[in-house]
Amino acid sequence: MAHIDYYFATLSPYAYLAGDGLEQIAAKHGASITYKPVDIMTLFSRTGGTPPKDRHPSRIEYRAQDLLRRSANLAMDFNLKPAHWPTNAAPSSYAIIAAANAGGGDVGQLVRLILRACWAEEKDIAEDTVVRDCLSAAGFDPALADSGMLVGAETYAANLEEAIERGVFGSPFYVTEDGQRFWGQDRLADLDAHLSR
Repeated sequence: MAHIDYYFATLSPYAYLAGDGLEQIAAKHGASITYKPVDIMTLFSRTGGTPPKDRHPSRIEYRAQDLLRRSANLAMDFNLKPAHWPTNAAPSSYAIIAAANAGGGDVGQLVRLILRACWAEEKDIAEDTVVRDCLSAAGFDPALADSGMLVGAETYAANLEEAIERGVFGSPFYVTEDGQRFWGQDRLADLDAHLSR
């Protein structure tokens, strides 16, 4: 069975715009997914990237245009400048890690709910109530927001090191078991084609 390691940041607008595309592709090919949230700002600094606020004005302007075009094309609600961005991504990331370890719910849905809370619902994904609501809506015990802090922190840090070692430098980023890398939600079709081969 094929397997995909999915590296992403809960602050990433492009991870939000990926929607459930990865899950659809995995279902089509009978592939499993491991969700690996990473600290995107540290990832940028360690792989030659630049945080959005520090980019050249032409890049900032293009990113704004691109995000609005993509969200419109996908008919997805989207706030270009969310009220709570950037925020602390650790609480939502730890919750995803705890949920994946606990099982019983839908991790993909949890990721999508957290991303939607940030990019479409003007919610602060660092707030405990927001994380708990997302856990509950995805079929998990909301108490997971509190129970996996130490393991979550350790796994979050380990995900970052693993991502760098495997050539990951952005979000969303998909890595197949044969080492093929796909960066960006606009490469999901390429991932699908690769798994078809």
